[in-house]
Amino acid sequence: MTYRRLFSLRQAVPQNAVPQSEPLPGQSLNNAGGHWYEVGDWGQLDRFLLLGSEGGTYYVGERALTRDNAMAVQRCLIEDGQRVVARTVEISQAGRAPRNDPALFVLAMAAAAEDEATRRAALSAIPLVARTGTHILAFADMIEGFRGWGRGLRRGVARWFTAQDPNRLALQAVKYMNRGGWALRDLLRLAHPLTDEAATRVLFDWIAHPNQADAVGAARAAFPLVDGLYRIREASGPTEAAAIIRNRRLPREAVPTELLTAPEVWESLLADMPLGALIRNLGKLSQVGLLNVGSEAAATIVRRLADGEALSRARIHPVQVLLALKTYAQGHGERGKLNWTPVPAVVDALDGAFDRAFAAIEPTGKRLLVGVDVSGSMHGTRCAGSPTLSAIEAAASMAMAFVRTERQVEVVAFDTELHSAPLTPRQRLDDVVRLFGQWQGGTDIALPISYALERKLEVDAIVVITDNETWAGRQHPIQALKRYRETVNPAAKAVVLAATANAGSVVPDDDPLSLGCAGFDAAVPQVVTGFLKG
Repeated sequence: MTYRRLFSLRQAVPQNAVPQSEPLPGQSLNNAGGHWYEVGDWGQLDRFLLLGSEGGTYYVGERALTRDNAMAVQRCLIEDGQRVVARTVEISQAGRAPRNDPALFVLAMAAAAEDEATRRAALSAIPLVARTGTHILAFADMIEGFRGWGRGLRRGVARWFTAQDPNRLALQAVKYMNRGGWALRDLLRLAHPLTDEAATRVLFDWIAHPNQADAVGAARAAFPLVDGLYRIREASGPTEAAAIIRNRRLPREAVPTELLTAPEVWESLLADMPLGALIRNLGKLSQVGLLNVGSEAAATIVRRLADGEALSRARIHPVQVLLALKTYAQGHGERGKLNWTPVPAVVDALDGAFDRAFAAIEPTGKRLLVGVDVSGSMHGTRCAGSPTLSAIEAAASMAMAFVRTERQVEVVAFDTELHSAPLTPRQRLDDVVRLFGQWQGGTDIALPISYALERKLEVDAIVVITDNETWAGRQHPIQALKRYRETVNPAAKAVVLAATANAGSVVPDDDPLSLGCAGFDAAVPQVVTGFLKG
């Protein structure tokens, strides 16, 4: 952007504008020294469920952000605890969040609420939110910080065991017998679940007494998966282990560590590997030599990543795909202990899977201006609990979702200046991230709106992807938006997609033409489409 353009934008600010360092009526101080509208406790609940607090933000540490969100959750529980439980189940069941831990945390808080109806609702919802063995073990660890193991909690955990199909429960026990200091045996002994299902009783006996010969023998006879767990421990080598994996359909977690360096073992695992595990293990598949250019494994993976319905059924979140894409394409793991040569076809398949993970995105048919916050705080904030995935990378992915879907869309980047960002549908995500990476100034969220105003751009909506920590502008974004509506398009809508689980937004809740929501929610494209077409 030229100096003349920047000067023109700054001169466009009216004399009665209020700088972002000073509040408008109804605003409060944000974490960067500017001002915003508080989203309210229910809005913050949604942000926490969808974005979590792992890694904190550029301005707020992880512990403080978790505390702030927990206080908002507590206020929501006091106001309407059953609504909190229903919202938690809704978001968790739909796979809208990159991680399920925030939902488990909120459910644990609800299970310890003072209101009895809220506690009952939360305990009944345990199987709906804690769907896997690792989920229920994480829930047990969390809830100990809120309450004791009374009768209601024991019954709720017992329902988790009895609600499982016997074969599914066997899989959970084989994969997640121990996690984070807890074991399924611990929960079984606390909950004392009762069932009339003979196969399930055999499984309960084995989980509770894994060293008793009679219990082990009965479980091995009833469940091929359990039998395979013991057989592979006695395998003479990788070839025999691979055969056991195929015959017993063992998951990776059941395979002894020393066998996980053999290509034939991974080839057998690949046949039945769930999509989530497949995406997480692409680097390892390449490192052991199974995944190469032109290999059968590469063709299998490309085919599976192209199945949009399978991605949806597996609850694969777009941010999970983005993280896998970044990690796999760079050729080494986050801690640098594993190295591999990326297969270009797999990188391309991940890029395509990112779009498919949003399910069927319906174009709005509207004229859109998308502004991406490229300020330093966006680069310094981690996303979805990953130590390497930044908010700016996730924001780039959201911008590309619009570019690949809409026919009338312009993208600009902003910090304390406006930057041209002419993205195209065929552009790769890593190229977009590199483009956005060259800017890391302060934050003035009013700039995209001022740009549209100065150029008199006829747009139906202005979409901003940001952490909302604006502070550097000479006018507030809502003031610029009001002037745009008065001057250019009185029906113009504004959408603000939040990059972090903080408490504020630059648009007020009472503006019917504005929408603020969590940016990395898998349902965002559908929510935004409905809002813009409504």
